[in-house]
Amino acid sequence: MKITYFGHASLAIEVGGKHIIVDPFITGNPLASAIDISTLKADYILLTHAHGDHVLDVEAIANRTEATIVSNAEIASYYAKLGLKAHPMNHGGSWKFDFGKVKYVSAIHSSSFPDGTYGGNPGGFVIESEHKNIYIAGDTALTMDMKLIPLRTKLDLAILPVGDNFTMDIDDAIIASDFIECDKILGYHYDTFGYIEINHEQSIRKFFDKGKDLMLLKIGESIQL
Repeated sequence: MKITYFGHASLAIEVGGKHIIVDPFITGNPLASAIDISTLKADYILLTHAHGDHVLDVEAIANRTEATIVSNAEIASYYAKLGLKAHPMNHGGSWKFDFGKVKYVSAIHSSSFPDGTYGGNPGGFVIESEHKNIYIAGDTALTMDMKLIPLRTKLDLAILPVGDNFTMDIDDAIIASDFIECDKILGYHYDTFGYIEINHEQSIRKFFDKGKDLMLLKIGESIQL
């Protein structure tokens, strides 16, 4: 499993011969100007919620690649009405795709499209694939529901928001890593704009002092599980 960071909360995941893009907000992010969305491969697009900083490039990528959009029922319906392929889910439900099993889990946040359309309840994804299991939290506060995840799935990596203001901060992310019983964390949703700028060295040190590993990738950088 290969995971590439595209900035903000955008990721590419290569697993089982399939290409997945998560929450594509790339063309609107000056920090990600080196990423050309016309070159991105996508069989699936996973969306945690409907905010513009998570869905900006969905239509451009999906129209070109014919990727299947996977999200909650309201978001899936929104894109299906535009003629795009979509797979609806809701909290607690899971589905076996050709790259692995995906479960849609709780997140505490808000969710509406830029045009004001209701975007359903926000969520995150637990992906079990190729003997590697990951949790993509989406935009969320620290929540006790995170304790449910390790009851079903032993995680190899968790992708958590760390930018504060709109989501949990570094200290809450450390607690979240305890809740999900995963000490290997990829941070995201930080530095894109002033509200969510973080001190990288201090953040990594806080995790290290707790015996945990926080990775803050450069845009375009990848890790292999």
